[in-house]
Amino acid sequence: MNPIASLLLLFLSFNALANTVGFTQFQLEDDPHRPLNLTLWYPTIDTSPAALVADNIAFQGTPVVKNAIVNQAQHPVVLLSHGYRGSWRNLNWLANDLVKKGYIVAAPDHPGTTTFDLSPHQAEQWWQRPRDLTRVLDFLLGDERWNRVIDANNISAVGHSLGGWSVAQLVGAKFDRDTFQKQCLLFPNPRTCGLATELGLQSSQMGEPTSNDFSDDRFKHVVILDLGLARSFSTESLDAIDKSVFILAAGIDIGDLPQALESGYLAEHIPLLNRRYKVFEQATHFSFMQLCKPGANQILEEERPGDGVVCKDGVGTDRNTLHDQIFTDITQFFNSAVTPAVSDN
Repeated sequence: MNPIASLLLLFLSFNALANTVGFTQFQLEDDPHRPLNLTLWYPTIDTSPAALVADNIAFQGTPVVKNAIVNQAQHPVVLLSHGYRGSWRNLNWLANDLVKKGYIVAAPDHPGTTTFDLSPHQAEQWWQRPRDLTRVLDFLLGDERWNRVIDANNISAVGHSLGGWSVAQLVGAKFDRDTFQKQCLLFPNPRTCGLATELGLQSSQMGEPTSNDFSDDRFKHVVILDLGLARSFSTESLDAIDKSVFILAAGIDIGDLPQALESGYLAEHIPLLNRRYKVFEQATHFSFMQLCKPGANQILEEERPGDGVVCKDGVGTDRNTLHDQIFTDITQFFNSAVTPAVSDN
């Protein structure tokens, strides 16, 4: 074999190993009143047999090497925030794909608003969600195992639904109760305004901080996937955002406020040079979540009537195709977001 062919083979072999997805889970206990279950995906060259995670009768899992050793290189970091009554599993597909591009990805389960933890007391502490993400980043940058393999100048966050609302606060969006109440009078909706009491948005909560500023300058850019409750943010705070924001919206309305009144509200008020805004016309709110298995719609409906909508996408498309485009758009945004991105619209 000639030297060039040998080098090419070595290069391809290395990349095959480098693209393996490591996976670990543990609990953050820095706050005894709010321990966080944390999931991490990361690049590894570990060749141990892979195992499926986040796989069940309805949803497709992804292959990972559990508790593998992380690649000793500088990696950009992405934090993920799940939606209301969701979990780390919802964006598992995105985490795996990002790792294959060299990212370290971390996702907390937000107490009180997860699939297996619907504590009313925790859920009404709305301010804790952005704080959870800051706590995770504090841990990663302070822990010897992780801080030496992290590029501290390349940190992002991605959030879906209520997770999108949460990550928006990391770059300066501020919840304003008066704004929220006025907007709910103008645009009442049981799936947004109807959650006000449950999420502690209707009235001041015990322990609620005096400041609604949860911005964290370490996050350089955020991606917001079809968020809800956008109209709870003050327009003044949105006008002042100076970080790069990518807003992705679902074009098919499933009973929430139309995306133009949610994602569009952000796009209207965040400065044009600091945001991009794209509507996936054939996506529903749940198209951003993990892939469904054949028959999942019926399984979910039988378990809880109405839940089958989680596996519905637009006619003439499929979730895998949507995911490919979403992933391409997100990674292109990350690659271009060192300087402010120009709006698509």
